[in-house]
Amino acid sequence: MRTIGEAAAELGVEAHVLRHWESVGALTVRRDANGYRVYDDGALEQARAVVRAKIAALEEEIAHRRQAVTFLRHTAECRRRYLDDCPECGAFVGGG
Repeated sequence: MRTIGEAAAELGVEAHVLRHWESVGALTVRRDANGYRVYDDGALEQARAVVRAKIAALEEEIAHRRQAVTFLRHTAECRRRYLDDCPECGAFVGGG
């Protein structure tokens, strides 16, 4: 069993992050008789799953933003009068 501080340190996050995850329902934490949060191995694994999901979401967002930058760079240099006439622009808009 770990306190919130111990669990946060083990996960590499701040304690307020664990409280937030609990408040939004992403993490379920047991309380002891005094009302203190108690983090067992199951809670830590649940928190790790939350972290992995957030990493995946951020990586997906980064990929989308990189695609947008590539598209915008191309459109800034595109010599076609209309972007619809450019096969490369169409590939970006149409999903490749």
